Amino acid sequence: MNRIFIIAHAPLASAMRQCALHVFPDCDAYLSALDVQPNMPPEETQAQARILLEQLGGEHTLLLTDLFGATPCNVAQRLTDGVATRLAAGLNLPMLLRAISYRHEPLEMLVNRVVSGGTQGVLAVANTPPQNQNRTEHASANHHDQ
Repeated sequence: MNRIFIIAHAPLASAMRQCALHVFPDCDAYLSALDVQPNMPPEETQAQARILLEQLGGEHTLLLTDLFGATPCNVAQRLTDGVATRLAAGLNLPMLLRAISYRHEPLEMLVNRVVSGGTQGVLAVANTPPQNQNRTEHASANHHDQ
């Protein structure tokens, strides 16, 4: 089974892990997080990430990071070999929940599902009620004063 390792700007990695544990309380053993602190040298972050990755164990690991090109992503890229570890950037909660839900699938397929789930989880939400929903109004056309 795939493991999931979140590397993101502090406190996002830990916060995302806590959200995942709220939805999937049993995911603790295969979900790890590293909060990248401001002012921490990248070499120190890299060493810490490598230790956490080893502690996570497992056959394959999906690395998730918040922002492509930033320190957390750069650290994660140095850990990724493209075979036993894969990386997806742009972390959001739908992406993480999809990763947990489908972690039993092959790593390559999991990466595709995660990216798709992250994209599909971003929606413009209208201010109006959904279609086919009745709206309760006091000034309805059915109420006539006589």
